[in-house]
Amino acid sequence: MTHVPASDVTQLLRAWGDGDRSAEEALLRAVHDELHHQAARAMRRESPDHTLQPTALVNEAYLRLVDQRHVEWRNRAHFFGIAAQVMRRILVDHARGRLSAKRGGGMQRLTIGDVDPADASCDSAQDVDLLALHEALQRLAALDPDQERLVELRYFSGLTIEETATALGISTATVKREWAVARAWLRRELEAA
Repeated sequence: MTHVPASDVTQLLRAWGDGDRSAEEALLRAVHDELHHQAARAMRRESPDHTLQPTALVNEAYLRLVDQRHVEWRNRAHFFGIAAQVMRRILVDHARGRLSAKRGGGMQRLTIGDVDPADASCDSAQDVDLLALHEALQRLAALDPDQERLVELRYFSGLTIEETATALGISTATVKREWAVARAWLRRELEAA
């Protein structure tokens, strides 16, 4: 995976936001590998017979991202955070379509603990389905939108603690604390579902 410096991505995002069409093309080249990595990570949590492939998820997400006209891109982490939201929506829409086609069969399984396998406090045995997670995140957003955003950045975007802190403009200690609280809340919600 090619890593483009955050400052380069931020400059391209700002130029693109200012209407520079060449910046849009350069941005695609700059973020494609990382978007693909993010999509592949999201797809690893899906069932093996999932009909979407990471490349299709990247393409669909990018098309939706370039359609965003009212977003003032702040930086690289902000862009990838929005990309995580878009990918989540695509996967949820896809899961809903499959479930309605199968009338409730074939739930995709996810593991909250997959976010940070090196973190010993992660409970990798906690399996949830994508739609239940999405609904729990909607409830969390109603209670605490900042925690829901943090979960999206960590779980769906795969940002590190430090990257999440930068994206949210808070300290790493706050991210760690809020991450632990959000995970505990989600576990409780998902167990009750």
